[in-house]
Amino acid sequence: MSGAGEPVLEVSELAVRFASTGGEVAAVNGVSFAIGRGETLALVGESGSGKSVTSLAVMRLLPGAPACRVSGAVRLAEPDGKSRELLGLPAEAMCRVRGDRVSMIFQEPMTSLNPVVAVGEQIAEAIRFHRGAGRREALAAAEALMERVGIPEPRKRLASYPHHLSGGQRQRVMIAMALACDPEVLIADEPTTALDVTVQAQILDLLKRLQERTGMAILFITHNLGVVAEVADRVLVMYAGRVVEEAPVGPIFRRPPMPYTAGLIASVPRLPTKRAIPISVEKEGKRRLVAIRGNVPDPLHLPPGCSFAPRCERAEPGLCDRDVPSVEEAAPGHRVRCVRWRELAGSAA
Repeated sequence: MSGAGEPVLEVSELAVRFASTGGEVAAVNGVSFAIGRGETLALVGESGSGKSVTSLAVMRLLPGAPACRVSGAVRLAEPDGKSRELLGLPAEAMCRVRGDRVSMIFQEPMTSLNPVVAVGEQIAEAIRFHRGAGRREALAAAEALMERVGIPEPRKRLASYPHHLSGGQRQRVMIAMALACDPEVLIADEPTTALDVTVQAQILDLLKRLQERTGMAILFITHNLGVVAEVADRVLVMYAGRVVEEAPVGPIFRRPPMPYTAGLIASVPRLPTKRAIPISVEKEGKRRLVAIRGNVPDPLHLPPGCSFAPRCERAEPGLCDRDVPSVEEAAPGHRVRCVRWRELAGSAA
């Protein structure tokens, strides 16, 4: 993985609220982060944490008001060193950014690809729109992209429809579409979730090689911490719409001060070693996986104080359920949202 360069995408105090019959739902609340050139930032958390909504807000793909209200700032670096604010761009100007300078790989290719349009035409569409290429030139570029992402017999596959392809091939088509215009920022929303482990490894290796070649920044959204360890430079942990921890990938896995992050890591099945974090308990000769109790709270009825407190084994009544914790810097580049992080970090040490 490349080292991070100057920030190419900066998100500040991003908030997303949806209208519902029960009131306004705060799906994302004050999320801030920056991604440097050549860097991979992993956005992790359970389903319902706000990861995908964050990415859709950055891409301006959410419905408009009053159904959905988005606030905050999303700034994209310009070649002259200035930045462009994306949330306030007119729709037509945003269309010129989306798919060109900022692209996205969606979670499920079968529902993202058009089932009645050949995949070659779908890849070529972005090239024709953003580069002004003719149909023949765009299809030639689409063939080259399909070859680059490892699709066999790319010329033959240009005329194939999504249902003709395997899951791994459809995901590669999605990657080819996202990379068609050499974006500066790639948002990958759980791109390997529905794939078997062999194809998953191939896709991750492909993304790493393409990043090394182009220097693009990647926002990688996943709930799979094994993937995070493989691809990420930094990790942003979300819970109930808020960032609860942010750090380089090494400290996150070695000794996370936030109990939620520690719980996510502990719930990953793996072979125990003498130095590993204890993730299971012995019972009648068997090993039982440690799991976080309960579920992510309803965003319409968040608990008072820390949203994770009702599920946290380390929560202290009267302290953790009093006020929403502020974000503090636990170490250079390491931020955490927990009122007890100093005490817990000390006991872990």
